[in-house]
Amino acid sequence: MPQMLHHLRETPSQTAGPYVHIGLTPNFAGIDGVYPADLGTAMVNGKTKGERIAIAGRVIDGAGEALRDCLVEIWQADAAGLYPSPSETRGSADPNFAGWGRCPADAATGEYRFETVKPGCVPFPDGRLQAPHVTFWIVARGINLGLNTRLYFGDEAEANAADPILSRIEHRSRVRTLIAERVGDGYRFDIRLQGPDETIFFDI
Repeated sequence: MPQMLHHLRETPSQTAGPYVHIGLTPNFAGIDGVYPADLGTAMVNGKTKGERIAIAGRVIDGAGEALRDCLVEIWQADAAGLYPSPSETRGSADPNFAGWGRCPADAATGEYRFETVKPGCVPFPDGRLQAPHVTFWIVARGINLGLNTRLYFGDEAEANAADPILSRIEHRSRVRTLIAERVGDGYRFDIRLQGPDETIFFDI
């Protein structure tokens, strides 16, 4: 039974509304002159190391319709499994890789797309290796708190089987909602908000 908390309670959240694009992707929203390009648009350049891939998909609601006003951000390690962070102790991350990207869904199709590199394995706190993965954050009108999930790669079956996060998922049939399959030059990852194939979201 849930315990009632009468102190340190969560403050109310507000929906992102239509303003998320104005604040986070002004060029996309038709507001020029704030930034030369919207932040998070480019994750790689000509010197970035690793296998170049694209990650694309849609965020789909309970009625099967794509959210055309959502915004997606991703965080990931570089091809060597290193993050561009001062707290990274295993070496220096690729200076030509951002490690973070932001993409508004296409207003007509609801499609998002990132040009990135396939990440390497990252150590878990207990020393085990996490399978290559990408962390997603999704926000849209009607979503009061940003949703967090992960993408794992379908062609990394051995690493996925040993991953300390995937192994903790009780309902094994739902693991597939976190797996992206290779399509052409990259991977397809549709995120479902509701329904029998609802994507697993993480409470972080």
